[in-house]
Amino acid sequence: MARLDLGKAATGTGDRSRPRAVLPALCATQITGWGIVYYAFPVLLSRITADTGWSASTTTAAFSAALLVSAAAGIPIGRFLDRHGPHAVMTGGSVLAVLALLAIAATPNMTVFFAAWMAAGVAMAATFYHPAFAAVTRWWGPDRVRALTVITLAGGLASTVFAPLTAALAEHLSWRATYAVLAAVLAVVTIPAHALALRAPWPPAPSTPSGQASATATRISRSRPFLLLAAAFTLSGFAMYAVVIGLVPLLTERGAGTTTAAWALGLGGAGQTLGRTLYATLAHRTGVTTRTTILIAAGGVTTAALALVPGPIAPLVVIAILAGVVRGNLTLLHATAVSDRWGTADYGRLSALLIAPATVAAAVAPWAGAALAGPLGGYDGLFLVLALCSAAAVVFAMASGRLMSGPWGA
Repeated sequence: MARLDLGKAATGTGDRSRPRAVLPALCATQITGWGIVYYAFPVLLSRITADTGWSASTTTAAFSAALLVSAAAGIPIGRFLDRHGPHAVMTGGSVLAVLALLAIAATPNMTVFFAAWMAAGVAMAATFYHPAFAAVTRWWGPDRVRALTVITLAGGLASTVFAPLTAALAEHLSWRATYAVLAAVLAVVTIPAHALALRAPWPPAPSTPSGQASATATRISRSRPFLLLAAAFTLSGFAMYAVVIGLVPLLTERGAGTTTAAWALGLGGAGQTLGRTLYATLAHRTGVTTRTTILIAAGGVTTAALALVPGPIAPLVVIAILAGVVRGNLTLLHATAVSDRWGTADYGRLSALLIAPATVAAAVAPWAGAALAGPLGGYDGLFLVLALCSAAAVVFAMASGRLMSGPWGA
């Protein structure tokens, strides 16, 4: 009977602590938030630089600043989520995201552009995957993988939907008008969804299992397995996000048009969705260290393939889709890393601490990629270096697994 109730909970029925509206709302807001606040930027970058005269590296640095702010803001937001739930955080973050995009659209100079993107960084921390994952991890409990998969399946469509849509809008509008239109879409979808769907009572934190009471969040976050895993995710995240932002210029270097390159980025998002359908099977058949190693290594292989395959465009698009499949699995790997190893009691805090260095790496990656591509002879050289970063991440992941002694680590 308990198993039946758990199954009902996974679909939002049978338990009022898991309200029906949460999953569909978070699916819609993750598609829209990621698609507009994150994926629109690489599509519009060339138009921004052409219109303003700003360099690509300087313009990308503003976007990187947003991700740095997101990493820093994620830690206090994680603590707040553990105590109070996602309603206020995600609703307020949605409002801030809309205001930030409107400021970006109207920016008169680089100073305002940077400030607007830093505000967008706080909004990212309050509305992207981390608070959504914290919400379903607490509300869905033992059945969290199913709920996480549903959300990330939807989120994987963000680039598929919004990269081509952004490119289509930019064909007829200026980049400023395009951002204004996208801000209106973001407001209509995310603000009411978060305000109305996340009002359910926030369940109390689960009690610590017997015999594990001394394993506090502070002790876990300072343990060698935790730190090594954070290092692995940091290197892997740097490579992954540099590839995402660098894919469009890589393909244009190989002769693709901007629209074709945007479609390749979008199809990579479809690959993410496909990859996430495979994660539950992978998790069932492998241990946590094995699947961590496999997925990070696979990311390095696809990155190296993008660097080494000169063309034509069609095989590169196929590789981009495969890279998306890996990214989709990595998202769920990150979402379950804390709960699989150390439980769910302090999920918001520990997950924010684990992913914060990776978010910093993701923040640096767009700027670093644009800055290093020239000295490395183009984006093919950059992608080879990124593949080496993934190889180093594999080493750290394996070391973290070897040091794990019992469920709490050493």
